[in-house]
Amino acid sequence: MRKFLLAASVLALAATAASAQPRRLSVTIYNSGQTLVEDARTETLAAGRQRIEFKDVSPQIRSETVTLSAEGISIIEQNFDYDLLSPQKLMEKAVGETVKIVRTNPGNGQQVTETAKILAVNNGVVLQIGDRIEILREDGVPTRVIFDKVPPNLRARPTLSVTVDAAQAGPRETKLTYLTGGMGWNADYVALFDEKNGKMDVQGWITLSNNTGVDFADAEVQLVAGNVGQVRYSPPAIRGAGTVTGTAVPLADFYLYPLKERTTIAQAQSKQVSFLDVIGAPATKAYRLDFNSFNSQETPIAAAVKLEFAAGGGAEPMPAGTVRFYVRDQQGNPKFIGENEIGHTPAGSDLSIQTGQAFDVTVQPTLVTADRRISGRTRYTMSYLVRNARPEPVVVQLRQSGVGRNGKVIEETVKGRRLNADTFAWDVPTPANGETTLTVTLDAEY
Repeated sequence: MRKFLLAASVLALAATAASAQPRRLSVTIYNSGQTLVEDARTETLAAGRQRIEFKDVSPQIRSETVTLSAEGISIIEQNFDYDLLSPQKLMEKAVGETVKIVRTNPGNGQQVTETAKILAVNNGVVLQIGDRIEILREDGVPTRVIFDKVPPNLRARPTLSVTVDAAQAGPRETKLTYLTGGMGWNADYVALFDEKNGKMDVQGWITLSNNTGVDFADAEVQLVAGNVGQVRYSPPAIRGAGTVTGTAVPLADFYLYPLKERTTIAQAQSKQVSFLDVIGAPATKAYRLDFNSFNSQETPIAAAVKLEFAAGGGAEPMPAGTVRFYVRDQQGNPKFIGENEIGHTPAGSDLSIQTGQAFDVTVQPTLVTADRRISGRTRYTMSYLVRNARPEPVVVQLRQSGVGRNGKVIEETVKGRRLNADTFAWDVPTPANGETTLTVTLDAEY
């Protein structure tokens, strides 16, 4: 049936197309899947009651969120018409109506036109032509269906109509604002680590996706970092808080990232926009292992490899996303070494991101003694054997939690420090192709 009705549908679309209006679009995309659309158009209004039609609104519009503002008007009612014009819909709305059927003889090209009444459109079109009942054939015989008009309740595009009362006639700017689903954004980062020089290059990309069903042309785009009305993401620990600078703008308890240039986000499109380019930010590599209890391990544990640097080179915030790390091989070609996620990170915050595990740097913990005291406290003696099979010396960060707020270190072979109420840390230097043993005696609360 679609091929029979294609010509009629195209003619109907052309007949109902409206002339373009001056338009300024702004879209604010949230992590939660909601988007705030601000659609400013110039309308020429008559005095008194009338209806304004806004075409090309999102088919996923939340109609209860619509607001319209313009000077000198009051709003009476609004309707969202989303029953879209198509060959199938055109047939369905024409049930009981009379149309013209034009058939072309494939042999001689002669056309025959008949008047038909549409009786039903249920898994096919049933017609009454004169005193006979026919089914609209789909056997390849060239056939057209001609309609006199487009039903008033069918729209070529999703249309919001607003009935207003204007105090006076004349052109004025109207601003339509609404929330819609169907759009999203996420951040991705490519980081090139230069271990020898202690530098990191970071390039950030914003990926915009549009599945609303409509294009947003030449739009001003802003991104909101943070989930409105819900918390779903727990970011990794950030060492030290920084002041948000750069392009991010505070918005309540979130941050707003405006893109530098207007862009078009087409329907069913995924678009990438560059937003961060940091060259030569100071960076270091660290080996770390965290222990949450006082136990022995029969086999050594590979240390986690972490890359540490300031968010955005210290000058730009970094929205939540995935960071992918690369290093150059001996030929100078970048090679992928790992990836991880970060949370929304203010500029100036220090990031410590795990890229993988080092099979050649290991730690084997051993519980030497556990002495339960009358006070309810326990004195533990732990031995940590750190092995380094690399050709250069390394420093391994060891963290032991479970000590408690009132716990303390009695003896230690490497000077440590308290990180927080429950955790102590030691930086253990280990020679190339060698090993170091850290022995610690602690009084724990538990």
